[in-house]
Amino acid sequence: MIHNPNKNKKLYYSIKEVAEMFDINVSTLRYWEKVIPFLKPKTTEPARIRQYQEKDIEQIRLIYNLVKVGDFKLSAVNKIMKYNRKGAVDKSDALEALMRIKTELQTLKKQMDFLQ
Repeated sequence: MIHNPNKNKKLYYSIKEVAEMFDINVSTLRYWEKVIPFLKPKTTEPARIRQYQEKDIEQIRLIYNLVKVGDFKLSAVNKIMKYNRKGAVDKSDALEALMRIKTELQTLKKQMDFLQ
């Protein structure tokens, strides 16, 4: 049998699922949608239920990294995304790498403290 790495991926995620992915409130996502014009998940009519796709989740990951990790204001995120999208992606990737390194260093420190 051929292994399919995308087997467990869904086509659409609810706003609650996406909020849980980033450990943020649903209201935060709604606010980001109001303030950041390029973040527009698909909505079903007439109930207007939000349906997030992988591309939307990548946008949210970028916003999350810039706002929560990089400490940028939403107005700055809008400008970065509008005028320097590649730079924003690079900054987000760098922030994610730094957070992984920080976690690894903290783990190593705990191990070293335990050995002493």
